[in-house]
Amino acid sequence: MQVYLIYAVIIFCANVVGSIAGMGGGVIIKPLLDLVGAHPLVQINFFSSVAVFTMAIFSTYRQTKQGMRLNKRFALLISVGAVVGGWLGNSTFNQLHLILKNDALLNQIQIGLTVLTLVFALFYSLMPAVHFHWQRGDQLVLIGAFLGWISTLLGIGGGPINVALIMLCCSIPIREATSYSIVTILFSQLSKLMTVVATGAVVSFDLKALWFVIPAAAIGGTVGAMFSHTIRAQQIELVYRFAIVGVIAINLYNNYLLMA
Repeated sequence: MQVYLIYAVIIFCANVVGSIAGMGGGVIIKPLLDLVGAHPLVQINFFSSVAVFTMAIFSTYRQTKQGMRLNKRFALLISVGAVVGGWLGNSTFNQLHLILKNDALLNQIQIGLTVLTLVFALFYSLMPAVHFHWQRGDQLVLIGAFLGWISTLLGIGGGPINVALIMLCCSIPIREATSYSIVTILFSQLSKLMTVVATGAVVSFDLKALWFVIPAAAIGGTVGAMFSHTIRAQQIELVYRFAIVGVIAINLYNNYLLMA
């Protein structure tokens, strides 16, 4: 019970921040659940995906009710890519898990790739000098597919890489990019969760944790969406950058513990 309550607090706080900054929360949840160390890596990835998927549903609903407007073509194409990418990312993770047969090593690979993507996202948020104008259908599908793949492989749900890459490739301001990031997270995690359920892997998971994970994620996503609608773009950028720095530090500490 105590572990489940710790999970609920982590997920609530992470999803508030994730919903505001378009990070999805998973990039914060995954390393913190690793730090708690109460479940195997595969289950931690699953709990993180459920939390992020729940957050994305409630955050998108709340922002839509508050008047958020998205380019439907853009959102649809990037979501199609995210579905494909989510399936590919989960398949890649499962193959690595079978080949390596070592949770600690696989976790270190995830940490290394996560830190690299976070460093890129942080530098781009500080120095967004380069912009592309990718708007063709195939380009948007590829962006969604890459984001779905990398986020699902790393078990982070979406993370700052979504926001940074959408801003870079499509010349979209950060407030709009955070909204499209949440949509991408929604569909990539839906794809992953459907795959996990279809394979029957969840039968062996500690599903009692979901009684705490899902409500905490829903409330966190709703609260975060309320703040996201009221704060300025500069404040969103500040939350985004502080969150990235904090998550890099947590990941590096987790890697230190694995190597100790």
